[in-house]
Amino acid sequence: MQHYKNNNEPEPETYEFTWQGKKAAAAQAAGGAAGYTLCPCVEESVDWEHTKNVYIEGDNLPVLKLLRETYENKIKMIYIDPPYNTGSGTFVYADDFARHSDWCSMIYPRLLLARDLLTEDGVIFLSIDDHEFDNLKKICDEVFGECNRCGTFIVNSTPNARDYGLVGKMHEFCLFYAKNKWKAKTYLLPDTEKKFRFADEKGGFNIHPLYNSNEAFHCENRPNLYYPFYLYQKEPLSEEGFYRIGLEEKQESIELYPPKSLKNGVQFVWRWSREKARQYVNEEIVGYKVREGEYRIVQKMRSDKKVIRSLLTDTKYASRRGTAEVEELFGAKVFSFPKPLALLTDFCRTGLGKEDRILDFFSGSATTAHAVMQLNALDGGKRSYIMVQKPELTDAGSVAYQAGYTDICEIGKERIRRAAKKLCAEDASAVFDGGFRVYKLTCMAHGIQTGKDSDRGE
Repeated sequence: MQHYKNNNEPEPETYEFTWQGKKAAAAQAAGGAAGYTLCPCVEESVDWEHTKNVYIEGDNLPVLKLLRETYENKIKMIYIDPPYNTGSGTFVYADDFARHSDWCSMIYPRLLLARDLLTEDGVIFLSIDDHEFDNLKKICDEVFGECNRCGTFIVNSTPNARDYGLVGKMHEFCLFYAKNKWKAKTYLLPDTEKKFRFADEKGGFNIHPLYNSNEAFHCENRPNLYYPFYLYQKEPLSEEGFYRIGLEEKQESIELYPPKSLKNGVQFVWRWSREKARQYVNEEIVGYKVREGEYRIVQKMRSDKKVIRSLLTDTKYASRRGTAEVEELFGAKVFSFPKPLALLTDFCRTGLGKEDRILDFFSGSATTAHAVMQLNALDGGKRSYIMVQKPELTDAGSVAYQAGYTDICEIGKERIRRAAKKLCAEDASAVFDGGFRVYKLTCMAHGIQTGKDSDRGE
């Protein structure tokens, strides 16, 4: 229906994602957390005096408001694995919001608060499946800005497929946003399968042409990147087809400019300026004989790292791997479908520097905390975490309850304790922060911890 202004002129139409209850949900993110406080629980903590890690029990909405008072613009990375709204009843936590609008109203204010916590170069990863993928993407486009969407990961969570009748479901998603895409800082992953074709005194390398193959950059708008190299035919560097080059012409040298694009005949330019090229000539850039009578200026590519891929297909990302990891620590399946360590480790490698802080406000079994400790144990980093989890009661008939864990927080805290001991046992020389401070969200008016469900109905 077209809306009209007072002068009967139609208002401009705009795209808007909305649902019943959106305004009320947005209002929940406004203001502070009056009436709430975080009470320290030293007796449940580990190494209280020295640790930088935090574990918070309580509803994450007021907790996020309290965190904003101290951590606004200070969290480098956020990861969340919120309820998927499957309604299946197979999860330890509540996962049935009845309507899509209810789920949207739950996640919306929390993401508004999350954005305030991120540093200007910060990033957020959000796991989700088909049930709410579309809605989460639209909400994130609004909260963080569509221009700050970095990508979507397809995670091979069920390699053997889960049969839903018409399709064997194998994957989940993870949305990846930055607070400011142009300032976002991310890191490369180790490329364990990297193979080098060539080698010199510095080590292995592959080669890549020095010219920029993007037609948007050409000799007309980048004249400073269009200049000749000279390949010295009488000065071979190896029998593999490499030759010395320079920026000065010599007798019998071959003049080399970037080629033109095959499609439109656009004159390419170099990726390096003349000044930079002069610094690395015959060390990191050399001449290479492609075939008889054809030569290229190439760069030696030595990196054994890679940017994270959008398709995460390795079986190490499978949900069953996460289940096995928790079962190994506890000796029982105390948590349903925890995320595998490899997934969180690679996300943390991507989003965190060695001294950065991560927040997970749907921490579940605390895989994120485990991943942070594991990374620090591997490389000596000082990354720290803030875990937030509502102490939802486990079902009286569940394996977790029978094992003595009456709520999810008990599982998460114990996992961190056991994971730290396991990492120390695997490498006695590893140095990392295996402690955490426990805080519990408390309603000051009543002096009681919030977040726990009421009676089980027993």
